[in-house]
Amino acid sequence: MKGIIMHPISLFIALFLPCLSVADAIIKPKKRATHVIAIKKDTLVTIVGKTYAYTVDSAPGEGLVLIAPNVDVLLSQLASADGTRQRYQVTNRSGSPKSQGELEPGDVLEVLDDSGKLRKKFYIKSHPAALGGKLHLVPQQVTANASVDLVLSFTAGQRSPDATVYFDLPTGIHPTPENTTVNVIGRGEVLLAEMERQPIGRTGTNYSYQHVGSAVIEDKVGGGRRLVLSGLDLRPANGDDVVVTIRDVKFSTPGRFWIRAGYSITEPQNLNSPGIGAETAELVVSNTISNFERVVDRKRTYVETLDTYTSTRFKWKATRGTCVKLMQSLDNGKTWEEAKAKIDTKNGSAGISGLTPDTLYTFRLVVENGPHAGPSNSVRFFSGKMDVKRFGASGNGVSDDTEHINLAIDSISRLGGGTLFFSEGIYPVRTVHLKSNVYLYISAQAVIKALKGTDAPETTWFSDRAYRSGLSPTDTGPYEEPENWLTKQDVGHTYFRNTLFFGERLDNIKIIGNGRITGDGNLVTSDRVMNNAPDNRADKMFTFKLCTNIEIGGLHTQDDLWYDEVLDEPYYINERNEKRTDLSNMLHIDRGGHFVLLATGTDSIHVHDTYFAKHHAGNARDIYDFMGCNEVTVTNIYSKVSSDDIVKLGSDCSLGFTRKAKNYWVRNIIGDTNCNLFQIGSETADDISDVYVDNIYVLGANKAGFSISTNDGGHVRNIFLNSGRTGRIHSRSKMLRTTTPFFLSISNRGRVLGAEVTRQKFMENGALRDELLVTNVDIGVVDNIVINGVDVTELYGGSSYRDNDIRWKPYDGSQRRAAPIIAGYRLPRAGAVVEGASFRLPNGRHTGFVTNVKFSDVHILTKGGNPLSDTTQRPPELGVGQYNVSNLRVQPSYGFWARHVKNLELTDCTFNYEEQDGRYALFLKNVHGAKLTGIETVTMGGNDSPVAAMGSVDISISDSQNYQRNWGESPQPLTVTALRDHDE
Repeated sequence: MKGIIMHPISLFIALFLPCLSVADAIIKPKKRATHVIAIKKDTLVTIVGKTYAYTVDSAPGEGLVLIAPNVDVLLSQLASADGTRQRYQVTNRSGSPKSQGELEPGDVLEVLDDSGKLRKKFYIKSHPAALGGKLHLVPQQVTANASVDLVLSFTAGQRSPDATVYFDLPTGIHPTPENTTVNVIGRGEVLLAEMERQPIGRTGTNYSYQHVGSAVIEDKVGGGRRLVLSGLDLRPANGDDVVVTIRDVKFSTPGRFWIRAGYSITEPQNLNSPGIGAETAELVVSNTISNFERVVDRKRTYVETLDTYTSTRFKWKATRGTCVKLMQSLDNGKTWEEAKAKIDTKNGSAGISGLTPDTLYTFRLVVENGPHAGPSNSVRFFSGKMDVKRFGASGNGVSDDTEHINLAIDSISRLGGGTLFFSEGIYPVRTVHLKSNVYLYISAQAVIKALKGTDAPETTWFSDRAYRSGLSPTDTGPYEEPENWLTKQDVGHTYFRNTLFFGERLDNIKIIGNGRITGDGNLVTSDRVMNNAPDNRADKMFTFKLCTNIEIGGLHTQDDLWYDEVLDEPYYINERNEKRTDLSNMLHIDRGGHFVLLATGTDSIHVHDTYFAKHHAGNARDIYDFMGCNEVTVTNIYSKVSSDDIVKLGSDCSLGFTRKAKNYWVRNIIGDTNCNLFQIGSETADDISDVYVDNIYVLGANKAGFSISTNDGGHVRNIFLNSGRTGRIHSRSKMLRTTTPFFLSISNRGRVLGAEVTRQKFMENGALRDELLVTNVDIGVVDNIVINGVDVTELYGGSSYRDNDIRWKPYDGSQRRAAPIIAGYRLPRAGAVVEGASFRLPNGRHTGFVTNVKFSDVHILTKGGNPLSDTTQRPPELGVGQYNVSNLRVQPSYGFWARHVKNLELTDCTFNYEEQDGRYALFLKNVHGAKLTGIETVTMGGNDSPVAAMGSVDISISDSQNYQRNWGESPQPLTVTALRDHDE
């Protein structure tokens, strides 16, 4: 990497930074100041600039705002530079004090002593600059001659495309392309050497970024190094903008060292940040051990044992010195005594057990000889769960406990982590701010309930007004601004902070117990949530954004959850198939809003043993939504009823980039839903793969029991139902009251960054269609789908959603119903286009085939009753805004319908009806390669062809038969009738 001579940021620092070190300074910016540029002689310089900051109420085009400190902000960012007690006030040009409001030309800062006597005046001036960022350093203390990984986390003060971030590093810190990693806006950690090759996610061709950014390391005059990261898209706000990790840093001598960061922006103005105050951090190097830390329990699943809270472990960088003692204090470090611990000085670890329960301990090491002789830094540990009532929460069901709960979480976080216990009571809350390594334990007698007035939706660089929701095939809103990530998914996915529990860029969070969490009617389900009053815009219960290691659920059990049809209740079964009706270990959740859980870009998630809607069946939409998440386990879930998907996997653009999703283990899912029990999609902006689902029990689904779709170009691969890879198959999976049991589909909605559309009118099946077509995003892929061991009966859309009078309404002929469906996608042929420009997709493929699909041991019993004339039905192609089962209308077959498929296998499957049906049993259109083995079907008189093939090739049938009129009557070999495709 080449060095650079002088960057614009360097000029800015050279101009203003010396102003802070004048000998007679009596005030200085506070350490975390963001609005002060310089203090020189009798002048105080503050920033002034502009940025885009849209709220959900901002009108389009009205998001440009002024950034400048008001009186309150300025006064809060000043401190004494000479150690004297001071007071500050701002006066206007006429000398009158002003306690609030904007700063204006002629304003003066007056520094008063403790008695109110004027010490000095500073004339307040403003200078164009970016709002100061924030630099966080971990660790802040290191041990001399011990290697350590330094983590520099920087957040810019304002958003911008094409931004530059720098880090000034002292002598002793030597970043290289091979020992330093960077993570930009949560995209993932990569070596500096690989930064320019880091994938930017799936985009359309009309996206301006080809790289995440580039890195340059340069030597500084006078010593030290500067790391400059340029070409960064900092418009999305995802917590820390840049996280730099420098490996194996080692200082040979003690001392104090300063690290400085800053950034420059290009829009809406070219501005540089000050590089002072909150953009600086101090690193202290000492001879004594300063990296002593408590090892936090990071088990994936919370299981409490007798010594969970009465034992703990510690670690530190191994040091020279043969005599190391672990000391403990019960009075916050006032007095110390040696602890009875097992110490491994060679590997730098120690363990202690037998601690007194519910006691606050302070620990430190003492090295008695060698270069590190002396006491180490101290750490703390509470040997038990900490009752939230210790922090002022009342739990009386009336008082707002939000402040006390957040105080408790913050306090436990500062201890290094621990468990917050919700004892008996009802705790009304608005937004709970979660923190790393802090667990919430909700006891059986505790209820957490939502209040109105959660945190407001975040401000954003773009406006989302062009699209918030809808299924119109001609709505151009999602495509009007190709780089506006806010309009690429429905509004519920776009905002994160309007939630009951919030976590961003956190690690190791658990919310467990056998109590209850309820939205209490204060979490909204509507897509028009932003039209509500500001105190009624919360639509999520749990929101995790770019987090890791999350667990939500009841008290864990090895038993499997299943369902009793007679009692209409779940139960547990053990490995010996013994039934247990005691559900007291389960966490209860109801009235969860649009999302009970919205996890976006979050990895290593475990949700389990949860009972939804036992206490209240309304006000719940999606249960679990995993967007761009990896390593996810979902086990033992019962949902009495919901209005949307129960388990949903997807990938969207809500982070400002797309993210792949991989490795899901889902088992023992039981529920009734107005949509799908299990769904991949509809948000499929990036790839989803390696998903294993076992043991599902669909009580009702007004869309599909098991749905897989790609609509936005994502590749969906390796999806297995009942493969046994999550554990034993203890029962046959069942589906009842589903519109269709299986829905595998492709469309080309193309909601990704840089997508473009054209509006076309074209003929299809003799009808004129008028809709948008995406022109620069390749059609997605659905590949390698394996479905085993499912029994499907009562095949109609019969969810109990919205029916308060009866659990399930029997079939009466009015409910929707459809065969199992596989629907690939094909763009209109050029000759069919009546109006609109022709185009060619980037890869040239205008048909998206569903490939390599296997069904085995699947048994379908449909309602039947359709006339022979329905064999002529030709379902339309799916499209933008038209990608649901209902869009395919009536199929020409009652048992199985497939279109645009390659390599289809049906093995040992049966297709039957309750009432004679005039349609084909199976219909294959544009299927290339189908193998039917051990298939049984039935057809009524007037249609002797159980299988129809239209435009299909390489169809083979073996060991299969068709019954005439009624099941078991007049078996005949299964035959195929070839039909002409008039669209070809």
